[in-house]
Amino acid sequence: MEIIKTKRFILRKMNLGDARDLARNMNNWNVVKNLSQLPFPYELKHAKQFSGKMEKEMKKEKPGDYVMVIEIDGEVVGAVGAHHVELGHKAELGYWLAEKHWGKGIMPEAAKKFLTHIFSKFKLHRVCAYAYVQNKNSMKVLEKIGMQFEGICRKYAIKDGKFIDVHLYAKVA
Repeated sequence: MEIIKTKRFILRKMNLGDARDLARNMNNWNVVKNLSQLPFPYELKHAKQFSGKMEKEMKKEKPGDYVMVIEIDGEVVGAVGAHHVELGHKAELGYWLAEKHWGKGIMPEAAKKFLTHIFSKFKLHRVCAYAYVQNKNSMKVLEKIGMQFEGICRKYAIKDGKFIDVHLYAKVA
């Protein structure tokens, strides 16, 4: 099993057993409002469906999605994922963190470790990430992990029936 340990947290593959922690920590509007495809309220049934899907996906030889959870003191408090993975080419980075852990530098540290891991594991040449224009903290995370601003994608996302501009960041090998 792939595990990345630091002094403050563990990064490990997501599994169905993570559902309760996921539901508890993602059922927060301040977290969900900046994530494009999550419902609110975020309930246990959503967490079970997602974690079960990811557990199966990550067992594949060529996963399209690869997600690791951030575990602190035995609790899943966030996740970092590579989506739309094209082996030997590119992927899209996504992440979230429980609000109680914001502002502690956990997400930049976790995202940087994860980014290094996926570049190597999947032999990637490019990883991109999107941040809603109002999500300045996410943009700071992306800059801290060495991603470069590439531009604004107008009306790229839809959240609650509204079109949202996003900032596009990327890192190339």
